[in-house]
Amino acid sequence: MSKLRVVHYINQFFAQIGGEEKADYPIELREGTPVGPGLAFTQAFGEDAEIVGTIICGDSYFNENIEETTKKVVEMVKGLKPDVVIFGPAFNAGRYGFACGTCAAAVHDELELPVVTGMYPENPGVDTAKDKAYVVVTKNSAADMRHAVKVMAPLALKLARHEHVGASCEEGYINQGIRVNFFEKKRGSERAVEMLLKKIAGKPYETEYPMPSFDRVEPMPAVKDLAHAKIALVTSGGICPKGNPDHIESSNATKFGEYSIEGVTDLTEETFETAHGGYDPSYANEDPDRVLPVDIMRDLEKEGVIGKLHELFYTTVGNGTAVASAKKYGAEIGKRLLSAGVNAVILTST
Repeated sequence: MSKLRVVHYINQFFAQIGGEEKADYPIELREGTPVGPGLAFTQAFGEDAEIVGTIICGDSYFNENIEETTKKVVEMVKGLKPDVVIFGPAFNAGRYGFACGTCAAAVHDELELPVVTGMYPENPGVDTAKDKAYVVVTKNSAADMRHAVKVMAPLALKLARHEHVGASCEEGYINQGIRVNFFEKKRGSERAVEMLLKKIAGKPYETEYPMPSFDRVEPMPAVKDLAHAKIALVTSGGICPKGNPDHIESSNATKFGEYSIEGVTDLTEETFETAHGGYDPSYANEDPDRVLPVDIMRDLEKEGVIGKLHELFYTTVGNGTAVASAKKYGAEIGKRLLSAGVNAVILTST
Protein backbone atom coordinates (compact mmCIF):
# COMPACT_ATOMS: atom_id res chain seq x y z
CA MET A 1 0.00 0.00 0.00
CA SER A 2 1.47 3.36 -1.04
CA LYS A 3 1.96 6.12 1.49
CA LEU A 4 -0.27 9.18 1.59
CA ARG A 5 1.33 12.25 0.01
CA VAL A 6 1.78 15.41 2.11
CA VAL A 7 3.00 18.88 1.12
CA HIS A 8 4.33 21.11 3.90
CA TYR A 9 4.63 24.94 3.99
CA ILE A 10 7.06 26.68 6.39
CA ASN A 11 8.79 30.07 6.71
CA GLN A 12 12.49 30.94 6.59
CA PHE A 13 12.92 30.55 10.35
CA PHE A 14 11.61 26.99 10.57
CA ALA A 15 13.53 26.10 7.42
CA GLN A 16 16.65 27.09 9.40
CA ILE A 17 17.62 29.65 6.77
CA GLY A 18 17.63 32.57 9.20
CA GLY A 19 15.56 34.94 11.29
CA GLU A 20 14.28 38.41 10.51
CA GLU A 21 17.37 39.20 8.44
CA LYS A 22 16.22 36.49 5.99
CA ALA A 23 12.51 37.35 6.05
CA ASP A 24 12.77 38.48 2.41
CA TYR A 25 13.75 34.95 1.33
CA PRO A 26 11.86 34.20 -1.94
CA ILE A 27 9.52 31.23 -2.32
CA GLU A 28 11.25 27.90 -2.92
CA LEU A 29 10.18 24.28 -3.34
CA ARG A 30 12.27 21.44 -1.96
CA GLU A 31 11.08 18.03 -3.05
CA GLY A 32 11.69 14.87 -1.09
CA THR A 33 13.52 15.27 2.22
CA PRO A 34 11.39 16.93 4.95
CA VAL A 35 12.68 20.18 6.45
CA GLY A 36 12.47 21.59 9.99
CA PRO A 37 9.14 20.65 11.64
CA GLY A 38 8.64 18.26 8.72
CA LEU A 39 10.97 15.85 10.48
CA ALA A 40 8.61 15.72 13.47
CA PHE A 41 5.60 15.24 11.17
CA THR A 42 7.41 12.44 9.34
CA GLN A 43 8.05 10.66 12.61
CA ALA A 44 4.41 11.12 13.65
CA PHE A 45 3.14 9.75 10.30
CA GLY A 46 5.19 6.58 10.57
CA GLU A 47 4.54 4.36 7.55
CA ASP A 48 1.19 6.01 6.76
CA ALA A 49 2.36 9.15 4.95
CA GLU A 50 5.39 11.00 3.63
CA ILE A 51 6.22 14.63 2.92
CA VAL A 52 6.81 14.79 -0.83
CA GLY A 53 7.63 18.50 -0.92
CA THR A 54 8.34 21.46 1.36
CA ILE A 55 7.45 24.98 0.27
CA ILE A 56 9.58 27.63 1.97
CA CYS A 57 8.92 31.36 1.89
CA GLY A 58 10.18 34.30 3.93
CA ASP A 59 7.50 36.08 5.96
CA SER A 60 8.27 39.54 4.56
CA TYR A 61 8.53 38.21 1.01
CA PHE A 62 5.08 36.65 1.23
CA ASN A 63 3.42 39.69 2.78
CA GLU A 64 4.99 42.02 0.22
CA ASN A 65 3.97 39.79 -2.71
CA ILE A 66 0.73 38.22 -1.49
CA GLU A 67 -1.14 37.58 -4.76
CA GLU A 68 1.89 36.43 -6.73
CA THR A 69 3.22 34.17 -3.98
CA THR A 70 -0.16 32.65 -3.15
CA LYS A 71 -0.55 31.76 -6.82
CA LYS A 72 2.88 30.10 -6.82
CA VAL A 73 2.02 28.10 -3.69
CA VAL A 74 -1.13 26.78 -5.36
CA GLU A 75 0.83 25.86 -8.50
CA MET A 76 3.53 24.07 -6.50
CA VAL A 77 0.95 22.13 -4.49
CA LYS A 78 -0.93 21.17 -7.63
CA GLY A 79 2.21 19.82 -9.27
CA LEU A 80 2.98 17.54 -6.30
CA LYS A 81 -0.52 15.98 -6.25
CA PRO A 82 -0.78 15.59 -2.46
CA ASP A 83 -3.57 14.00 -0.43
CA VAL A 84 -3.34 16.73 2.24
CA VAL A 85 -1.43 19.97 2.78
CA ILE A 86 0.01 21.17 6.10
CA PHE A 87 0.82 24.83 6.78
CA GLY A 88 3.04 25.65 9.74
CA PRO A 89 2.28 25.50 12.61
CA ALA A 90 2.66 29.27 12.96
CA PHE A 91 1.86 29.63 16.69
CA ASN A 92 1.50 33.38 17.41
CA ALA A 93 3.74 34.67 14.59
CA GLY A 94 1.44 37.13 12.81
CA ARG A 95 2.98 37.37 9.33
CA TYR A 96 3.69 33.65 9.25
CA GLY A 97 0.14 32.94 10.38
CA PHE A 98 -1.30 35.24 7.73
CA ALA A 99 0.75 33.46 5.05
CA CYS A 100 -0.38 30.04 6.28
CA GLY A 101 -4.01 31.12 6.48
CA THR A 102 -4.07 32.85 3.10
CA CYS A 103 -2.42 29.96 1.27
CA ALA A 104 -4.50 27.34 3.08
CA ALA A 105 -7.70 29.08 1.99
CA ALA A 106 -6.45 29.36 -1.60
CA VAL A 107 -5.44 25.68 -1.79
CA HIS A 108 -8.82 24.68 -0.37
CA ASP A 109 -10.75 26.86 -2.81
CA GLU A 110 -8.77 26.27 -5.99
CA LEU A 111 -7.59 22.67 -5.60
CA GLU A 112 -10.30 21.35 -3.26
CA LEU A 113 -7.66 19.69 -1.12
CA PRO A 114 -7.89 19.20 2.66
CA VAL A 115 -5.64 21.58 4.58
CA VAL A 116 -4.42 21.71 8.17
CA THR A 117 -2.57 24.45 10.01
CA GLY A 118 -1.84 25.32 13.62
CA MET A 119 -2.03 28.70 15.35
CA TYR A 120 -2.50 30.44 18.66
CA PRO A 121 -6.14 31.64 18.74
CA GLU A 122 -5.08 35.31 18.73
CA ASN A 123 -2.98 34.95 15.57
CA PRO A 124 -4.44 37.22 12.83
CA GLY A 125 -4.08 34.33 10.39
CA VAL A 126 -6.86 32.40 12.13
CA ASP A 127 -9.61 34.51 10.61
CA THR A 128 -8.27 34.02 7.08
CA ALA A 129 -8.42 30.25 7.31
CA LYS A 130 -10.72 28.89 10.02
CA ASP A 131 -13.80 28.51 7.81
CA LYS A 132 -11.85 26.50 5.19
CA ALA A 133 -8.89 24.90 6.93
CA TYR A 134 -8.66 22.95 10.15
CA VAL A 135 -6.74 25.31 12.44
CA VAL A 136 -5.34 23.33 15.36
CA VAL A 137 -5.08 25.29 18.60
CA THR A 138 -1.47 25.82 19.70
CA LYS A 139 0.21 27.82 22.42
CA ASN A 140 1.83 31.13 21.54
CA SER A 141 5.39 29.93 20.90
CA ALA A 142 7.31 27.19 19.14
CA ALA A 143 7.92 25.58 22.53
CA ASP A 144 4.55 23.93 21.85
CA MET A 145 5.80 22.25 18.65
CA ARG A 146 5.69 18.70 20.01
CA HIS A 147 2.05 19.03 21.12
CA ALA A 148 1.06 20.81 17.89
CA VAL A 149 2.49 18.02 15.73
CA LYS A 150 0.86 15.40 17.96
CA VAL A 151 -2.57 16.90 17.19
CA MET A 152 -2.03 18.04 13.60
CA ALA A 153 -0.52 14.80 12.23
CA PRO A 154 -3.42 12.43 13.02
CA LEU A 155 -5.93 15.07 11.89
CA ALA A 156 -4.08 15.40 8.57
CA LEU A 157 -4.17 11.61 8.11
CA LYS A 158 -7.91 11.53 8.78
CA LEU A 159 -8.51 14.22 6.18
CA ALA A 160 -6.27 12.52 3.63
CA ARG A 161 -8.21 9.28 4.06
CA HIS A 162 -11.55 11.13 3.95
CA GLU A 163 -12.43 9.76 7.38
CA HIS A 164 -14.94 11.32 9.75
CA VAL A 165 -13.55 14.27 11.71
CA GLY A 166 -15.03 14.77 15.16
CA ALA A 167 -16.09 17.97 16.88
CA SER A 168 -13.55 20.73 17.47
CA CYS A 169 -13.45 19.98 21.20
CA GLU A 170 -12.54 16.37 20.43
CA GLU A 171 -10.00 16.92 17.65
CA GLY A 172 -8.35 20.08 18.99
CA TYR A 173 -9.08 22.55 16.18
CA ILE A 174 -10.70 25.99 16.30
CA ASN A 175 -14.47 25.94 15.94
CA GLN A 176 -15.46 26.52 12.32
CA GLY A 177 -19.00 27.65 13.14
CA ILE A 178 -20.59 24.52 11.64
CA ARG A 179 -23.39 23.01 13.70
CA VAL A 180 -23.85 19.25 13.63
CA ASN A 181 -26.54 17.32 15.46
CA PHE A 182 -25.31 14.62 17.85
CA PHE A 183 -26.46 12.86 21.02
CA GLU A 184 -24.97 13.87 24.37
CA LYS A 185 -24.58 11.36 27.18
CA LYS A 186 -26.39 13.67 29.60
CA ARG A 187 -29.52 15.71 28.98
CA GLY A 188 -29.28 19.49 28.77
CA SER A 189 -30.85 20.18 32.17
CA GLU A 190 -28.24 18.03 33.94
CA ARG A 191 -25.37 19.70 32.13
CA ALA A 192 -26.76 23.16 32.87
CA VAL A 193 -27.11 22.43 36.61
CA GLU A 194 -23.58 21.00 36.72
CA MET A 195 -22.16 24.13 35.10
CA LEU A 196 -24.17 26.37 37.46
CA LEU A 197 -22.90 24.53 40.54
CA LYS A 198 -19.32 24.80 39.30
CA LYS A 199 -19.78 28.53 38.67
CA ILE A 200 -21.25 29.11 42.14
CA ALA A 201 -18.39 27.15 43.72
CA GLY A 202 -15.81 29.12 41.75
CA LYS A 203 -14.63 26.03 39.90
CA PRO A 204 -13.60 26.06 36.21
CA TYR A 205 -16.29 25.13 33.71
CA GLU A 206 -16.68 25.30 29.95
CA THR A 207 -19.76 26.82 28.38
CA GLU A 208 -21.43 25.01 25.51
CA TYR A 209 -22.25 28.29 23.81
CA PRO A 210 -19.33 30.72 24.02
CA MET A 211 -20.27 34.30 23.20
CA PRO A 212 -18.16 36.32 20.74
CA SER A 213 -15.78 38.84 22.25
CA PHE A 214 -16.14 42.38 20.90
CA ASP A 215 -13.15 44.37 22.11
CA ARG A 216 -14.24 47.94 21.45
CA VAL A 217 -12.48 50.90 23.01
CA GLU A 218 -14.37 54.17 23.20
CA PRO A 219 -12.12 57.10 22.26
CA MET A 220 -11.44 59.66 24.97
CA PRO A 221 -12.46 63.30 24.39
CA ALA A 222 -9.85 65.40 22.60
CA VAL A 223 -7.35 67.30 24.75
CA LYS A 224 -8.76 70.83 24.97
CA ASP A 225 -5.58 72.62 25.96
CA LEU A 226 -2.45 70.98 24.54
CA ALA A 227 -0.33 73.99 25.51
CA HIS A 228 -0.74 73.03 29.17
CA ALA A 229 -1.00 69.25 28.77
CA LYS A 230 1.48 66.67 30.00
CA ILE A 231 2.13 64.13 27.22
CA ALA A 232 3.76 60.71 27.57
CA LEU A 233 5.35 58.36 25.06
CA VAL A 234 4.57 54.61 25.06
CA THR A 235 5.80 52.17 22.42
CA SER A 236 5.54 48.53 21.39
CA GLY A 237 8.56 49.08 19.17
CA GLY A 238 11.03 47.88 21.81
CA ILE A 239 13.09 51.06 22.25
CA CYS A 240 15.15 50.79 25.44
CA PRO A 241 18.46 51.99 26.89
CA LYS A 242 21.56 50.51 25.26
CA GLY A 243 22.11 46.96 26.45
CA ASN A 244 18.42 46.29 27.18
CA PRO A 245 18.89 46.42 30.98
CA ASP A 246 15.60 44.67 31.81
CA HIS A 247 16.13 41.96 29.17
CA ILE A 248 12.83 42.57 27.37
CA GLU A 249 12.34 39.60 25.05
CA SER A 250 12.58 40.16 21.29
CA SER A 251 9.39 38.11 20.86
CA ASN A 252 6.53 37.08 23.17
CA ALA A 253 7.50 39.74 25.72
CA THR A 254 6.80 38.91 29.36
CA LYS A 255 7.48 42.42 30.65
CA PHE A 256 7.58 46.12 29.85
CA GLY A 257 10.22 48.70 30.73
CA GLU A 258 9.98 52.12 32.37
CA TYR A 259 12.85 54.48 31.57
CA SER A 260 13.74 58.10 32.18
CA ILE A 261 14.20 60.65 29.41
CA GLU A 262 14.50 63.59 31.78
CA GLY A 263 16.91 66.06 30.19
CA VAL A 264 17.16 63.96 27.03
CA THR A 265 16.52 65.88 23.80
CA ASP A 266 17.61 63.26 21.28
CA LEU A 267 17.86 59.44 21.30
CA THR A 268 21.18 58.36 19.82
CA GLU A 269 22.55 54.98 18.77
CA GLU A 270 25.15 55.27 21.53
CA THR A 271 22.52 55.45 24.28
CA PHE A 272 19.37 53.68 23.01
CA GLU A 273 18.44 50.68 20.85
CA THR A 274 15.51 48.40 20.06
CA ALA A 275 14.92 44.97 21.59
CA HIS A 276 12.34 44.09 18.93
CA GLY A 277 12.90 40.94 16.85
CA GLY A 278 10.02 41.34 14.42
CA TYR A 279 11.47 43.96 12.07
CA ASP A 280 14.87 44.98 10.70
CA PRO A 281 16.37 46.92 13.65
CA SER A 282 18.98 48.78 11.58
CA TYR A 283 17.05 52.02 11.12
CA ALA A 284 15.68 52.07 14.66
CA ASN A 285 19.13 51.48 16.15
CA GLU A 286 20.66 54.13 13.88
CA ASP A 287 18.14 56.71 15.14
CA PRO A 288 15.79 55.47 17.92
CA ASP A 289 13.74 58.68 17.53
CA ARG A 290 12.26 57.04 14.43
CA VAL A 291 10.27 54.77 16.74
CA LEU A 292 10.13 56.89 19.92
CA PRO A 293 10.02 60.53 18.73
CA VAL A 294 11.64 62.26 21.69
CA ASP A 295 13.36 64.84 19.45
CA ILE A 296 10.10 66.00 17.87
CA MET A 297 8.33 66.08 21.23
CA ARG A 298 11.09 68.28 22.67
CA ASP A 299 10.65 70.67 19.72
CA LEU A 300 6.91 70.83 20.39
CA GLU A 301 7.65 71.41 24.08
CA LYS A 302 9.98 74.33 23.26
CA GLU A 303 7.47 75.82 20.82
CA GLY A 304 4.73 75.70 23.45
CA VAL A 305 2.54 73.36 21.40
CA ILE A 306 2.47 70.96 24.38
CA GLY A 307 2.95 71.80 28.02
CA LYS A 308 5.44 69.11 29.03
CA LEU A 309 6.83 65.78 27.90
CA HIS A 310 6.55 63.20 30.68
CA GLU A 311 9.97 62.35 32.08
CA LEU A 312 9.35 58.59 31.82
CA PHE A 313 8.54 56.47 28.78
CA TYR A 314 7.19 52.91 28.66
CA THR A 315 8.21 50.23 26.20
CA THR A 316 7.65 46.59 25.31
CA VAL A 317 7.79 44.37 22.22
CA GLY A 318 4.64 43.62 20.26
CA ASN A 319 6.21 40.81 18.22
CA GLY A 320 4.33 37.61 19.12
CA THR A 321 3.15 39.06 22.42
CA ALA A 322 -0.22 37.69 23.50
CA VAL A 323 -3.16 40.10 23.62
CA ALA A 324 -3.81 39.10 27.23
CA SER A 325 -0.25 40.11 28.17
CA ALA A 326 -0.55 43.40 26.27
CA LYS A 327 -3.79 44.22 28.11
CA LYS A 328 -2.10 43.55 31.44
CA TYR A 329 0.83 45.82 30.55
CA GLY A 330 -1.51 48.54 29.31
CA ALA A 331 -3.54 48.51 32.53
CA GLU A 332 -0.42 48.83 34.69
CA ILE A 333 1.14 51.52 32.52
CA GLY A 334 -2.17 53.41 32.52
CA LYS A 335 -2.26 53.46 36.34
CA ARG A 336 1.25 54.86 36.50
CA LEU A 337 0.50 57.55 33.91
CA LEU A 338 -2.67 58.64 35.72
CA SER A 339 -0.86 58.89 39.04
CA ALA A 340 1.80 61.03 37.32
CA GLY A 341 -0.85 63.48 36.05
CA VAL A 342 -0.37 62.65 32.37
CA ASN A 343 -3.14 64.10 30.17
CA ALA A 344 -2.52 62.22 26.92
CA VAL A 345 -0.35 59.46 25.47
CA ILE A 346 1.24 59.00 22.07
CA LEU A 347 1.47 55.30 21.25
CA THR A 348 4.02 54.28 18.64
CA SER A 349 4.58 50.95 16.97
CA THR A 350 6.98 49.79 14.26
